[in-house]
Amino acid sequence: MPLNPTVIAIPVYFLLIGLELLVHRFQSVQSYRLNDAITNINCGVTSQVTGAFLKVLSIGFYTFIFTQFRFLTLESNVLIWMVAFVAYDFLYYWAHRMSHQVNLFWGGHSVHHQSEEYNLSVALRQSSTQTIWTFLFYTPMALLGLDPIILVSVSGFNLLYQFWIHTESIQKLPRWFEAVFNTPSHHRVHHARNPKYIDKNHAGTFIIWDKMFGTFKAEEEKPTYGITKNLNSWNPVWANLSHYSDMWHDMKNIIRWQDKIKYIFQKPGWLPEYLGGYRAPHDIDTNTYRKFNTQTHQFVNYYVLTQYLIMLIGTALFLFNLSAFDNKILEKTIFAAIIIASTISFGGLFENKKWGLPLEYVRLLIAPVVLILLLPPLSQNVFLLTTLTFWAIASVIVLYVIQNALKQQNYA
Repeated sequence: MPLNPTVIAIPVYFLLIGLELLVHRFQSVQSYRLNDAITNINCGVTSQVTGAFLKVLSIGFYTFIFTQFRFLTLESNVLIWMVAFVAYDFLYYWAHRMSHQVNLFWGGHSVHHQSEEYNLSVALRQSSTQTIWTFLFYTPMALLGLDPIILVSVSGFNLLYQFWIHTESIQKLPRWFEAVFNTPSHHRVHHARNPKYIDKNHAGTFIIWDKMFGTFKAEEEKPTYGITKNLNSWNPVWANLSHYSDMWHDMKNIIRWQDKIKYIFQKPGWLPEYLGGYRAPHDIDTNTYRKFNTQTHQFVNYYVLTQYLIMLIGTALFLFNLSAFDNKILEKTIFAAIIIASTISFGGLFENKKWGLPLEYVRLLIAPVVLILLLPPLSQNVFLLTTLTFWAIASVIVLYVIQNALKQQNYA
């Protein structure tokens, strides 16, 4: 299976995020918060890591349909690729639209909308479960005989296109471009929680689908970003589970089984009349509205940022070498668990959770040992072994110093 273009583009993503940061700093624009940006990227990390396992479901099923039930066999060429790109974008529109209209599907997609900021890091805030609910939407492409390699290619480039539209740095583009393509202006509307903007502009690349099917809305006043019920957490795992948790609590209060099933497939916010009926989104009082934030000591911020950059390098190496784990499910699972545990630990530190520091100590002690056991060549390379050992010991010492500093300043 070829490497997904979105994985190949990881260095470019971070280069552009850094460029946007510099531009906003020069313009004195406050659009990034460290805790929010890292959580956005953490959601992307968990999505990519879990996606390494879900490919069996999504690409595997597509390949099965293509192999067994396709009506045609279309050769791979530039024209077919272009047709496939447009076809994928059309099906993406419907998968995306249904992800907003079906409560269960929203559990997957809501992750992407949780940030209350709007910058390039938000583009990386992806769900770990959305694929489960949307992979069937692309089955028509398999039936028509579009090779799985083409699917991976066009889906990757579709996602790449959507990266740059997650910005407030670009206002309006030429009228002809705004008329045909999805743009930052159109997509800002999609990420808004203002009632007039909700469930609008579902396009991936071509905004024409929204105009054809009645879901287009032009940007007017500045949007307020996020979801109607704020996540209020920097934990990427909870970000993926929170809506399902809400659904579970709601369903326990729903009496009739017919209503329970209806609740799963109805629009988010729906409840039976005997529980109050549909909970419509409400207007935002910009005078009283405050974004979720936590005050974290600068020592913790510097520590998390440093450890986070190290984790990103490890994650990139994991993703770029997935083929080496094809027949090593246990090893791949352990690596994925370490990465996800790291994102949870960083979220706990940002939220000043009591379990944040203990979990980080455990991570620092266990991760090097596991890496050495799973990668025998590592123990034979003196430089790598020394570096890994130094990182673990130095990190524990720094974390201990930070812990004492927090106690003295009543942060712990």
